[in-house]
Amino acid sequence: MIKEKVPLKELEAKPEFHLVDDKVHFILPLTYEGRQVDYCFTFLTEGDKWYFHLLEAIFIRLDKTPAPPTSEFPDIEEDKKAWDREEWRVSKQVRLFNFLSKEKGKEFAFDWLCDGRGYFTASQARVPFVTPKKAFILYLCWEQANLRGNNVTLEKLNDDEAFVRMKLIYFALYEAAAHLKEQISYEDYRRIFETIWQDRAEKAGWKLEITYEEEAYKGEKCFFHFTK
Repeated sequence: MIKEKVPLKELEAKPEFHLVDDKVHFILPLTYEGRQVDYCFTFLTEGDKWYFHLLEAIFIRLDKTPAPPTSEFPDIEEDKKAWDREEWRVSKQVRLFNFLSKEKGKEFAFDWLCDGRGYFTASQARVPFVTPKKAFILYLCWEQANLRGNNVTLEKLNDDEAFVRMKLIYFALYEAAAHLKEQISYEDYRRIFETIWQDRAEKAGWKLEITYEEEAYKGEKCFFHFTK
């Protein structure tokens, strides 16, 4: 995939090199889909043999932390931090779902993850200056954009109807994170998402229709249509 999309000259560049125990790390900046990203290629060494171990695009240069005492720590871009937060959150959610499914059954697990009443209460507390139904939609957009790091567009909003378009890290994660595919089927993964949002919409007094853009991977680009 990288070889097909990255300019050949970039692959021929001299990478930054790090040897740590039995691992060799090569850091190489590559232009992928119009954006330059630092990639870390990691290999395991065993004698004179090398084995490919990992390719990572999110890593933190904490090896460049100033000497103690210090309160300064190297950071990463906001979109990478959003991805990292969502990966941690979703991984814990999937582990909980699997545990509850095994102990109590899938239907119990789906129901347990619902948080509609609390979400609606939070939206009214955070957005007290509009009607509760509008507050829910506006809070949804803010939370998904500013806390979760998703690309969110509010296309319509009144007390009878609302339309929200989003590009979600949640579904992109399933494509990128191999450990999720090993732990949960895509059908259950998507059902968790839809169950939670249907519950949230219902508790806020909305009916919700969720659709997806066919060109996107699975449900990465989705549309929320709220009606009375």
